[in-house]
Amino acid sequence: MSVVEGAGVYPALERRPLKDTICLFDIDNTLTLARRHATEEMLQVLSLLRQKCAIGTVGGSDFSKQQEQLGSTTVDVTSLFDFNFAENGLTAYRLGNPLTGNSFIQWLGEEKYQKLANFVLRYIADLDIPKKRGTFIEFRNGMINISPIGRNASTAERNEFEEYDKVHNIRKPFVEALKKEFPDYGLNYSIGGQISFDVFPAGWDKTYCLRHVEAEKEITGIEYKNIHFFGDKAYPGGNDWEIYDDPRTIGHAVKDPEDCLRQVKELFQL
Repeated sequence: MSVVEGAGVYPALERRPLKDTICLFDIDNTLTLARRHATEEMLQVLSLLRQKCAIGTVGGSDFSKQQEQLGSTTVDVTSLFDFNFAENGLTAYRLGNPLTGNSFIQWLGEEKYQKLANFVLRYIADLDIPKKRGTFIEFRNGMINISPIGRNASTAERNEFEEYDKVHNIRKPFVEALKKEFPDYGLNYSIGGQISFDVFPAGWDKTYCLRHVEAEKEITGIEYKNIHFFGDKAYPGGNDWEIYDDPRTIGHAVKDPEDCLRQVKELFQL
């Protein structure tokens, strides 16, 4: 049976063999290569895992990127997972149905946001880097994503910037400058992916999604005692660190999708 045909034919959450277990996955460089589509093998293994326990995605990007990287024109990404958490869970789906979300701009306010955006654009204007493209600030529901090269960069340009950043250290000083400029804004900063970093309210990192996981106790009576999280940026400053290091989760650091597959297969005997 293909993944497409298998979408939706899973035991109810309370009837899974490991019903107190859920596996949550970062997307870029965990389930897929950065901004690429998941392999058929990855989708097959996730499908097998879903027969045993609940599974979910936890991405910092907006929901459309989960659809783009994991779903297809004929398959809705919410049919492939029990939970889909985009923007760290500020946009959330449970069994294909949307859950109550939240908004960065409502929390921060337009006046403060304008000051933040203006500072970011001036900082980027003064950066001396090999290439600049477009979309330096991507406004999302629960955060803003800032990219010195711009999110319109091609795959080759993204790879080039990632290597350049490793040598010339562009993103870390940028984050430090924002912390210094806006110390009273209550914001956290998280470097993730190849070309950017996220800015979000304190506590709105990937641990935000855990409130939805914990809410399952009220919905079905399931208490997820084993919350496994798999991510590649599982180090201080990386955008997987907070959830990887959270006492409520069992963290698994992965190098890439191939390593993620290996760990999942070993852990759950797939």
